[in-house]
Amino acid sequence: MKQTKNLFVIAVSLAVFTSCKKEESTNPTSKDINTAAKVSVDRFSATAGHLMIRTATNGLPVENAAISFDGQPFITTGLDRNGAQIQYYNFDVQSTTPDDIYVLFKSGSSAPVTGQNNIIPTIPGDAGYSDFWLVNMVTVPDNYVPNSLTSEAEILASGYAITKTTTIVNCPVVPFGSTAAKSFTSGAASALTLGWYNGQAVAYFTFGEAAITATSSNLVPLSPIYVMFNIDPSESNPDSGPASGFKTEADMVQTHNVLGTIPGDTGYSPLWDVQVLSNADFNAVTNLATALSFTSTPAGATVNCPVVK
Repeated sequence: MKQTKNLFVIAVSLAVFTSCKKEESTNPTSKDINTAAKVSVDRFSATAGHLMIRTATNGLPVENAAISFDGQPFITTGLDRNGAQIQYYNFDVQSTTPDDIYVLFKSGSSAPVTGQNNIIPTIPGDAGYSDFWLVNMVTVPDNYVPNSLTSEAEILASGYAITKTTTIVNCPVVPFGSTAAKSFTSGAASALTLGWYNGQAVAYFTFGEAAITATSSNLVPLSPIYVMFNIDPSESNPDSGPASGFKTEADMVQTHNVLGTIPGDTGYSPLWDVQVLSNADFNAVTNLATALSFTSTPAGATVNCPVVK
């Protein structure tokens, strides 16, 4: 009888312990993004880069090294449609198809959940990555614990309602410590924002120079830019076109690349459809009207170049 009683006590104790462990394992826990593991980012690998691919001689930053976007070849001085000087950052070729970004809201609220960092599913080099993100609104319950969800897989497994919007944000993912000293609206530096990627911390810029709305096909809208290279593109010369660099004035800074739009214009987009002009027309191209007076050739590339001045 005593042995039976002891076995009963042990069985009850195990049941209580197991129940407590189960409750503990399913209780959502907030993760601290400031102490989380950081994602390693390489924008210049053969899988991530297009025009900007690191070689042994071109000096592009190594994997996960902080990038200063205020040095060459990451910032360019061009002209707006009226011929005024303009500057823009260069974030290489990007797809017209945006990727998803998940922003969490409580039901009935128009503001994101306080303390929750946004979640992205890809980083440079991943299939489907884009600097441009289509905002997905995730509706969470009132008792949701901020930063208890930190990956797309967890979002999808949660069963929470997801609403795709038509809002697109330009948020290039970069290594931690990267800097961009300019922005279009305030002249202040463009600060890094922290987000989540597969449970790890990721850093990205948010330039916010203009609102971007997806096209009817859910693509990133395009705006034209007219450019000239030191050597006109030629299929027989691998050192021509982008490889030769933009043609500049004697100061080696001012190009005559002309933007079709700037922030505030109807139809502005930082994703540019590149049109190439002959460098023989360099001196004559001083604004959009003169750029349009010459024959241009589509480069077949769309580049992410947010205007910052």
